[in-house]
Amino acid sequence: MTFHIGQRVSGRVTGIQPYGAFVSLGGHRQGLIHISECHCGYVQDIHDYLKVNEEVDVVILDIDEFTGKISLSLRCLERLDLTSQPNGHQRHHYWTNYHVNIGFKPIADRLEGWKAEATQQLNQQQASS
Repeated sequence: MTFHIGQRVSGRVTGIQPYGAFVSLGGHRQGLIHISECHCGYVQDIHDYLKVNEEVDVVILDIDEFTGKISLSLRCLERLDLTSQPNGHQRHHYWTNYHVNIGFKPIADRLEGWKAEATQQLNQQQASS
């Protein structure tokens, strides 16, 4: 079987180390789920999330073209429903208002004030020294 980045595959956990879990992908291919790719957020003990011989669905993050090592992720399959609505509808949260196309104008408008404030603070520091 040929693998490619972004592909979702199934495998079986064959071993667990403090830094990650090894997953057999069939045939003689094996990948590693690094502890940081095990779950969103801090993972203190990988054994809380994975067990040996457990079947897992993972996403291929990377394939090293020289060594053939495959990096896997469980975290990519997790779904954070921070904005879920009670009726089951999903609402996307954007950190900016993507409808407003104002570019760098707000920064340009405030630049002179920031410069004056920085100059004033610098003068105060020099005066107190």
